[in-house]
Amino acid sequence: MLVYFLRRLGQSLIAIIVMAILVFIGVYAIGNPVDILINPEATQREIDATMQRLGLDRPLWEQFFIYFGNLLQGDFGRSFVYGQPAMEIILQRLPATLELAFVALVIAIVFGIPLGVIAGLKPDTVLGKSIMGGSILGFSLPNFWQGLMLILIFAVLLGWLPAGGRGPTTEVLGIRVSFLTWEGLRHLILPAVNLALFKMALVIRLARAGTREVLLLDYVKFARAKGLSERRVITVHVLKNIMIPVVTVLGLELGSMIAFAVVTETVFSWPGMGKLLIDSINLLDRPVIVGYVMLTVFIFVFINLTVDLVYSGLDPRVRAGMRNE
Repeated sequence: MLVYFLRRLGQSLIAIIVMAILVFIGVYAIGNPVDILINPEATQREIDATMQRLGLDRPLWEQFFIYFGNLLQGDFGRSFVYGQPAMEIILQRLPATLELAFVALVIAIVFGIPLGVIAGLKPDTVLGKSIMGGSILGFSLPNFWQGLMLILIFAVLLGWLPAGGRGPTTEVLGIRVSFLTWEGLRHLILPAVNLALFKMALVIRLARAGTREVLLLDYVKFARAKGLSERRVITVHVLKNIMIPVVTVLGLELGSMIAFAVVTETVFSWPGMGKLLIDSINLLDRPVIVGYVMLTVFIFVFINLTVDLVYSGLDPRVRAGMRNE
């Protein structure tokens, strides 16, 4: 197990280094932020002074070594726009994005797995077909359109929930969260549901496919032949086995929720990292863009590593393979 962990950790570090190089090429080698940041009527002397202050007057290869050296120290530079350390600005927005992503993931799991199991147990019934039809809609509808429809129905027409913003927050261990107050929870519901719909559709299809496959296996037939109740067969034998692929996919999907909540945060004016990224791209605020991307890469790699370890704990075949290596 230790050898497996060290090997996966080494692969993760290589992935982070490769992505750091690609991020530099994609962000630092394209465009000139001074064209946006400085007054169009500025003199050449003012332009040169700004480029020198931001370190943009140096050759690209020298910028790369400075960039890479700073990354090793966890320094992403100072924001061109805000004048503060880029990571400090990003971390101020991170709790809002994490809260939104985790609540959306909980919604996807709580509703997706039971609905998928029901659709797998009763595939030819009206209920089973309706669930699968709903999952197709979840895959097909554009995320931004879903958000607009949710706002139109529940905020404009019915007036039940607010259309945007985060609402009041409560500090827990130095982190601001909104789900602990009723008003904050009301602000959280619509963006979380919007972010969860696609993932819920994915969980439903995974759970249904897994249920259909597991029901045909010998140990399930044997459990039924022993006279075990249907509830015990489903909760002990079926659910445990379908959770292996579900956990794997959901771990990776959590990373995508955190990284790609940009549309949802923009539609609902949710003050998270995604909205900050859009603003930074518009202003070519390179340190913030790089900080966001590298933090996202780290989150993806960390979640992927964690999922692999959890997967090895759930699936005996993986543990047996590690012992044979």
